[in-house]
Amino acid sequence: MHERSVLGPADLDDTTLTSMVADLLSAEPDTVTLVSSTAEEFPYDLDSITTAGRYVVSGEALVGRERAAYELFVKVVHSWARSPFFAHVPDEMKEVAEASVPWRTEPLAYRSDLGERLPDGLAMPRALGVFDLDEKSAAVWLEMVAVVPRAWDDALSTRAAYLLGRLSGSPHVAELARVGQHPFTMADYVFGRLETQVVPILHDDQIWRHPLVAAAFPDGLRDRLRAAAAELPAYLGEVMALPHLAAHGDACPNNLLTTADPDAFTLIDFGFWQPMPAGADLSQLLIGDVQIGKARAGDLAARDDAHVREYVRGLRDEGCDIPEPAVRRAHALHMLMMSGLSAVPVELLDRPPSAALEAQVADRAAIATFCLDRVDETSGQVSSRPG
Repeated sequence: MHERSVLGPADLDDTTLTSMVADLLSAEPDTVTLVSSTAEEFPYDLDSITTAGRYVVSGEALVGRERAAYELFVKVVHSWARSPFFAHVPDEMKEVAEASVPWRTEPLAYRSDLGERLPDGLAMPRALGVFDLDEKSAAVWLEMVAVVPRAWDDALSTRAAYLLGRLSGSPHVAELARVGQHPFTMADYVFGRLETQVVPILHDDQIWRHPLVAAAFPDGLRDRLRAAAAELPAYLGEVMALPHLAAHGDACPNNLLTTADPDAFTLIDFGFWQPMPAGADLSQLLIGDVQIGKARAGDLAARDDAHVREYVRGLRDEGCDIPEPAVRRAHALHMLMMSGLSAVPVELLDRPPSAALEAQVADRAAIATFCLDRVDETSGQVSSRPG
């Protein structure tokens, strides 16, 4: 039985699928017969502007005379111009907005040998096939990762920080830092989303009068955010002059899968893989789950200090000698620009009141305060040098 209609244009002919199943099962294609195949949507509760769908294709195959089960993960990526969220982009900005999000990076990463270059302790799913569907979409067929859920405690997160340092410091990984062939820099983000969306929000007095915002974001925090926004040109110039390294781009716990090896992670979601300011991956590791209400803020400063120390240790183990103050400053500026300035939760303000919502908004205020504090603390501690 074969039922894969849910895949739509991402479906393959049986001959191609049989070849990939043979590869997955480490068998010769002419010894494999596809007995059954079923495609189902993979449940996922986080929206992504460049993901059109996630699916699991499973079934049975005959390898010679032996039956074998198989499972493949299929991810369909597309230009975010095809996302429902793109409708909210003003017409005069659509062309620039579409070009700013690198949807092609993930297929290119899986077509490369990046997986063979990752430091010990990090892996990425093996790609069985990557197929262009049209000029604005592609399907990536991957092995399923056997996830072993673990609690994200301090030991796990500091281990991740160390390995992210190894990744950023690796000269072998550095050769593929631009595998996505996308020219994105922090300047694109500042002159794009920050100037056109985030800064106007910070100066919208009506938003600050909303009961949820008024309760969590005091006037002093509002004024600090506005003052930081005014410093964006200076901050941008400084961060662009600091060292840049290969970075995953979205190293939140959700994209660091835990497996049977307690000391290892499997990286997924390479859409924002590119050179970034040193330490950039520590931002989402620290606050990614807090931003979406999946974890509480707690002591961000103490956890961040531990992450930076381990990240720098990882850099050193790869022979990278960027001074720790430079890492701290680059990380602080990147985190403020990417997360701190946009911490005001405008996307949550139309939800019905609840204790959980109030807690999430309070944690977003904690993120903003922490980011501002980190930028203040690291000011003047390092001389910029070309990245």
